[in-house]
Amino acid sequence: MTHILLVEDDKSIVTALTEFLEKEGFRVSSVAGQKEALALLSENGSNFDLLLLDISLSDGNGFTVCAAAKATTKLPVIFLTASGDEFSVVTGLDMGADDYIAKPFRPRELVSRINSVLRRYGQTGTVLEYQGLMIDPAKGHVIKNGKELMLSALEYKLLLLFFQNQGIMLSRSRILEELWDIAGEFVNDNTLTVYIKRLREKIEDDPSVPRYIRTIRGMGYKMGE
Repeated sequence: MTHILLVEDDKSIVTALTEFLEKEGFRVSSVAGQKEALALLSENGSNFDLLLLDISLSDGNGFTVCAAAKATTKLPVIFLTASGDEFSVVTGLDMGADDYIAKPFRPRELVSRINSVLRRYGQTGTVLEYQGLMIDPAKGHVIKNGKELMLSALEYKLLLLFFQNQGIMLSRSRILEELWDIAGEFVNDNTLTVYIKRLREKIEDDPSVPRYIRTIRGMGYKMGE
């Protein structure tokens, strides 16, 4: 049974969400603040399969909890928040969050997002490789020539998307839809251009002549033949 850690300081949301998720077959444990969440993750982080996390907490913020979860357990993280500004979205995703859903949300929609994130983690048990570049989805590692590359959360998700679609041309709209989905309204075309550029600078021998992520002029991007 999938064990979810819910970090939320609104008791009414905790009660309603716990009841709903348990009816959907999930096991739910909850804490109200940053301090409790950090202590629980430090002691028993491996007992959980996914973290549902509010950004605004009574004794701190969810960004700190997200960073700790990714550093110690590599847990999938979905932010639950009333914050709708672009800064919160980008900051959360850059700190390692796998998805973002704004309050108020439909419970069924949240379950769909949870299952989508869990599938991404569950279907990636093997190391993927292309021309000396390797990605280990289970551990979240990217390795080139025996050296681990340090990618941001969005850069990693972008690279994983290309690995999972080798030989397929991905349009810009498809990439935005796959990566950001529900937070897509806060991301524009220019943001994607920036992340493609940053990713190439880290994985390519010569970013000006990319061999991993090639531009298909007027159409999109492609990895592989």
